[in-house]
Amino acid sequence: MTRHAGVILPLFSAASSRSWGIGEFNDLEPLSRWLRAAGFDRLMMLPLATMPAGETSPYSAASAMALDPIYISVRTLEDYQRAGGDAALSAVALDTLARLRASARVDYRAVRFVKEEALALAFASFERDEWQEQSARAASFAGYIARERWWLDDYAFYQAYADLTKTVSWRQWPAPIRDRDPGALAETRRQLARQFLRHQYLQWVAETEWRTARSAARAHGVTVVGDVPFVVATDSADVWARSGEFMLDVSAGVPPDAFSATGQDWGLPTYRWDVIAGTDFAWMRQRARRMAALYDGVRVDHLVGYYRTYGRLADGRAFFIPPDEPSQRWLGEQVLRIFLDSGAEVLAEDLGTVPDFVRASMAALGVPGCKVLRWERDYHAGGQSVVDPATFPPVSVALTGTHDTETLAAWWDAASLDERRAFLNVPSIGGRGPDPASPWSDALRDLILELTYHAGSNHVFFPIQDVFGWRDRINTPSVVDAVNWTWRLPWPVDALGVTADAVERAGFCWRAAQASGRLAAPAEA
Repeated sequence: MTRHAGVILPLFSAASSRSWGIGEFNDLEPLSRWLRAAGFDRLMMLPLATMPAGETSPYSAASAMALDPIYISVRTLEDYQRAGGDAALSAVALDTLARLRASARVDYRAVRFVKEEALALAFASFERDEWQEQSARAASFAGYIARERWWLDDYAFYQAYADLTKTVSWRQWPAPIRDRDPGALAETRRQLARQFLRHQYLQWVAETEWRTARSAARAHGVTVVGDVPFVVATDSADVWARSGEFMLDVSAGVPPDAFSATGQDWGLPTYRWDVIAGTDFAWMRQRARRMAALYDGVRVDHLVGYYRTYGRLADGRAFFIPPDEPSQRWLGEQVLRIFLDSGAEVLAEDLGTVPDFVRASMAALGVPGCKVLRWERDYHAGGQSVVDPATFPPVSVALTGTHDTETLAAWWDAASLDERRAFLNVPSIGGRGPDPASPWSDALRDLILELTYHAGSNHVFFPIQDVFGWRDRINTPSVVDAVNWTWRLPWPVDALGVTADAVERAGFCWRAAQASGRLAAPAEA
């Protein structure tokens, strides 16, 4: 199997000099150009699904199928330009846009405000000059609606009705709409026809831009690994449409473990696996099909939850669903096979407390799990020594960290002398490491990167912060604040090729990929 090297970077962090305060679909092309120059052939992204209003975590999705319009590159949209472009924006929007472009972090509320105004102009232009005139672009849009109706209708209705009622909580909607009475839905869809069409239009624009950007990335030799959140938000089109398949009074999460004495309560609904199995996993199959259409590969988030979901009641009681190991193994393998059968390459996030039978099941199915170097310890042998990455099995994913972990530099800063010493005793380092008491340095950064490149795993991924040795992190789990999910690269992605630090890092990574057999052949013209 081919050996790969990739970077973990959220799209929201990868803004270009022309972006509106957030990384956008079109920014994937210049980013991929730098990735290829650095010898990377994979880009692992965080979820791109539509987030509920006011939300910043991409794992609280308002849809399992939709793309968030916040990532649309409005500046290149012909409907926007025909409507007057930036000159047609209000003075408040223009002032906000100037502030967004100068900001070092993503201000989601402000980005949505400006883009919603701009996209309203674009849609009005499209509706008048294309849709009503039955143009070729209108025909393309109509074809998209017909092709994607299986998920798009519920999504567009949900968004349009939430706009009307000023609430995304479908449980507060009038009973006929809440309970999906066919007559009420049809009448409301007729009344909200324009708003319904607008949300379909936004998805058409988003997917058109995404597919163009993904094709450009592939032309540079970079394929995209998408992230599949474990479950969507309660206030989502999917849960509204399939409410009987979710326990709305049970919150999904993880039990207490070595990383959290209290575990985690995500505030997300819990699957009714018995009901879902009774549908032959219809929604899960649709979801896998959609992900395979959008990405080259998928990272299945919180894999262990598909084997046994941990749910909490409001009174604190918690339990696993299903409750016994044979049922858990059967369930997990059913779901994994659905993703495998979709045609997308499957990588599984199996970090944290994972039973041995789950790892055995993954191995039987040939699904690679994740190995964060500093967490891989020889626990079963009764020791705390760090496992040499060179001994990792080929069917695995070696990582220096994830979007949820502290960066390598921050980890080293906080690590005890014993932890540092255990890490530097890895045989592959061979005494080349610094004194364990030494502070973080560029030399130590590159030593750990080279160690990872030479792992036995066919896949290696580096959070972009670890490539540069930065301390900034994407997310601190279980913390809700104004910092999580807002980090941006310090330079525009279209300037990476002429930024000294980025050019130096590209050269280092290229040589490391070549030395470790991970340098893919150049992309075909």
